[in-house]
Amino acid sequence: MGDISISNGNCMNGNGQRKSCWYEEEIEENLRWCFALNSILHTGATQFQDIQLLDTKPFGKALVIDGKLQSAEIDEFIYHESLVHPALLNHLNPKTIFIMGGGEGSTAREIVRHRTVEKVVMCDIDEEVVEFCKSFLVVNREAFCDPRLELIINDARAELERREQLYDVIIGDLADPIEGGPCYQLYTKSFYEFIVKPRLTQGGIFVTQAGPAGIFSHTEVFSCIYNTLKQVFKYVVPYSAHIPSYADTWGWVMASDSPFMSNADELDLRIKQRMKGENRYLDGKTFTSASTLSKAVRESLYSETHVYTEGNARFIYGHGTAYKHN
Repeated sequence: MGDISISNGNCMNGNGQRKSCWYEEEIEENLRWCFALNSILHTGATQFQDIQLLDTKPFGKALVIDGKLQSAEIDEFIYHESLVHPALLNHLNPKTIFIMGGGEGSTAREIVRHRTVEKVVMCDIDEEVVEFCKSFLVVNREAFCDPRLELIINDARAELERREQLYDVIIGDLADPIEGGPCYQLYTKSFYEFIVKPRLTQGGIFVTQAGPAGIFSHTEVFSCIYNTLKQVFKYVVPYSAHIPSYADTWGWVMASDSPFMSNADELDLRIKQRMKGENRYLDGKTFTSASTLSKAVRESLYSETHVYTEGNARFIYGHGTAYKHN
């Protein structure tokens, strides 16, 4: 859990004088990540989780849920551009999008920048987190007001099961698959095979955040998510990027039964033709680099044998346990 030794949102000592305040998060047993705070802007608790909005010195405003950093103002664009744009740009004409999780609103913000998009369904289980983010994350307010966005408060699995509509792109913006955790069932082979895949249009694409993907951390969940998706989809592309506030490289996995485009120039052309505004992080060359993993990580992914199945979780330790949202 993240540990913040201040109260009432003020970095003051007992004499009313400003003191040094730090947020601390345990990465693994012998490694902790901490950074200086200006103040705590807001704290709260929902039926499902605890929420804090921090004003940090190195990363600006940071959203923390259950003691784990979810996103930081200074670099969240790396995560969200990487999660959203490769899938939407690889699709020939993405019109309908389903987001599993994504209550923060940043994933929806990036999706509605695409001119082809006609409908976005964002399904998050925690209404209070969504309302919190609507109120405090100013950067996403416009996305929440976009008429193309339909916000559903429900379990994403149940919502996909009950819907008959097909989607061009389905996006998983969820916490990591930890046994006993709220999101494990949304990473299993049966979920991908019997719920996600049947809800994709022909040529449809599924993409999910896939946890830490660093040289030492990628075996926590990244390699297993990749191998699980390989059992279900014909084409599976893992890719990664360094996110400073996460203190690690992060991974995503994109999957489809239609081949992906590999031409950086074509990706750049689609960015220019389809998207509003400029990306800060992702372009054709960046994605080519992101999907070219290091030798050690490639070999580990290709030799991975574990598949996430219901009732057959791998125990995960370290900071792959709960960084990203629900």
